[in-house]
Amino acid sequence: MAGELAGRLEPIVAEAVSGAGFELDALEVQQAGRRKLVKVVVDGEDGVGLDEVAEVSRTVSAALDEQEHILAGAYTLEVTSPGVDRPLSKPRHWRRARFRQVRVTPAEGAGFVGRVGHCGEDGARMLVDGELRTVRYADVAKAVIEIEFRQPPAEELRLLEGDKINTEEESK
Repeated sequence: MAGELAGRLEPIVAEAVSGAGFELDALEVQQAGRRKLVKVVVDGEDGVGLDEVAEVSRTVSAALDEQEHILAGAYTLEVTSPGVDRPLSKPRHWRRARFRQVRVTPAEGAGFVGRVGHCGEDGARMLVDGELRTVRYADVAKAVIEIEFRQPPAEELRLLEGDKINTEEESK
């Protein structure tokens, strides 16, 4: 039932989030006692700050209140941005991780850590152990950003910035 309700709410929430200038990353509805818990995860090209989360929360709340017959009762709305530990599962996640260190678990073979460069719709260029390589998204079982407490080495950033190879062409 919660999955069905989330499916009915998704176009309403997506439109409200989009109208606020962000993207709906995830929507989940759970029963929490007598109330429903509506969890909304939003993202933007430059991330999402606290003020922006509050703005999106007001916008989504107003949109849900207009459609109160769908929720049929009290609900709690929770709007958040994706955590740093969110897996990179879509090309836009990879684009936002550009120049970040990412731990990749491939569908086959050994895992590795590398820095993300240019990203296309089918794959991303990564600097792994000093060598540039193309990683096809279809070949990745899981990829997660690694937290870094220092600035990336300037030489790595120069290599990635200068790498203008078309990832769509190379990853075919």
